[in-house]
Amino acid sequence: MAIAHTTAVALLGLTGTLVDVEADISSNLPSFVLIGLPDAALNEARDRVRAAATNSGCPLPNRKLTVNLSPAALPKHGSGFDLAIAMAVLAAAGVISLDSVARVVHLGELGLDGRLRPIAGILPAVLAASRAGAAIVMVPAGNAGEASLVPGIRVVAVSSLRDAAIWHGGELEPIAVDAIELPRVENPVDDGLDLSDIVGNEDAIEALTVAAAGGHHVFLLGPPGAGKTMLAARLPGLLPDLGAEDALEVSSIRSLSGLPVGASLAVRPPLESPHHTATAASLVGGGSGVIRPGAAARASHGVLFLDEAPEFQPAALDALRQPLEAGVVSIHRANAVAHFPARFQLIMAANPCPCGQYGATDSDCVCTPHLRRKYLARLSGPLMDRIDIQLRVSRVTAVRLRLGDEYPSITSAAARQRVTDARQTSAERLSETPWRLNSEVPGAWLRGKDRRLSPSTTASIDRALERGGLTMRGYDRVLRLGWSIADLAGAATPTADHIGRALYLRRAL
Repeated sequence: MAIAHTTAVALLGLTGTLVDVEADISSNLPSFVLIGLPDAALNEARDRVRAAATNSGCPLPNRKLTVNLSPAALPKHGSGFDLAIAMAVLAAAGVISLDSVARVVHLGELGLDGRLRPIAGILPAVLAASRAGAAIVMVPAGNAGEASLVPGIRVVAVSSLRDAAIWHGGELEPIAVDAIELPRVENPVDDGLDLSDIVGNEDAIEALTVAAAGGHHVFLLGPPGAGKTMLAARLPGLLPDLGAEDALEVSSIRSLSGLPVGASLAVRPPLESPHHTATAASLVGGGSGVIRPGAAARASHGVLFLDEAPEFQPAALDALRQPLEAGVVSIHRANAVAHFPARFQLIMAANPCPCGQYGATDSDCVCTPHLRRKYLARLSGPLMDRIDIQLRVSRVTAVRLRLGDEYPSITSAAARQRVTDARQTSAERLSETPWRLNSEVPGAWLRGKDRRLSPSTTASIDRALERGGLTMRGYDRVLRLGWSIADLAGAATPTADHIGRALYLRRAL
């Protein structure tokens, strides 16, 4: 009997590494040894593989079986190595072809009856195999549609271990089994949320449009019933469809999170709205064993909405400070570091005080000034300094409600077209740079000699900087907002009015 080789994929975050699975059969006392830094779930593969092989009609030899997962120092998690281990052992036993097994990447979990169960993370795993040069990947039938989203690689879908052995040349009679399928994912339909549903709040609608055009973060402050949540829920509808690369990344994160992907890539920007009891780990990701993406990663290329932001734990909110700047979440553990994309738009909503009535014209606030300051102080200064647009939202009056027909609101479709045109303008301006959106451009580039605005244009923010009303970071963020407003207006460069409007959106609290 020879040593058999095949390949699987170990995922660390969205990064996949090919793992060489080696199987050896010796004449010692019967046992099954699995080495190569497996975790508890992977260690249990010994019993799953042996039972699945027996119930599939191709039992493993009653000898000492040694399976090595190489590189040995790389941590390996989960049950997705079951199929590769079974194929390597059967090839070493001479049941199936050594050469056939060696050229295929195997992914899948085995049930005791021999059927293959779909696994989470199949899309990033197949993508990693493709980038590593693999030509063929074998996956469970329930993951076939998701695996087929990766171009340039042949996907072989099998329902059972017996079918996999037959494909590799095993002399077995086919037996039909019911494949284990994932829940069917229907094509997304319109959620019915339209910008035209909003009455009044023209400043907030403009702020959302500017935020969508430039990828800016937003903070909305106002009493209950002012429409903060209603506004935030409509921001994803203003964003353009995702490009092919972004759609693949968003779908990969969904797959890694255990969410259904279906047979087509997600083309609409995601929306994540965690509850205010969320921990820092649930926001940015983590886990003691397998490192999973948090809400910030799942919202990448979309919107992360934090309703009742002061009710979140301050440590959880401050954990977002680095991802807001870097666009990447890095989770450090003792034996590994996982990286997740986190280029999302943050939108936070908050009441002005614990009772929520401070500043409302139709209600009285019962909170003391100290209590109001303490409540909003839960949002740290460094976090708020990273929010480009900070706007106060007021309740709509009865008079404004009756006059709604005289002031028709823009629809989401029309606003999205304006946003798409503005992003096209900024993309052309930034075509020779590594950035795509105004919110990504560093201030040093905007203040460079070739792009510096005239003193008369920036007079308002120059005064605010001199008086301490703006930090240097805030100054650069106003410049970015000014460019986004100019792009929406079709102007070649921002004017003094654009910069003044940007300063208002930055300091409208």
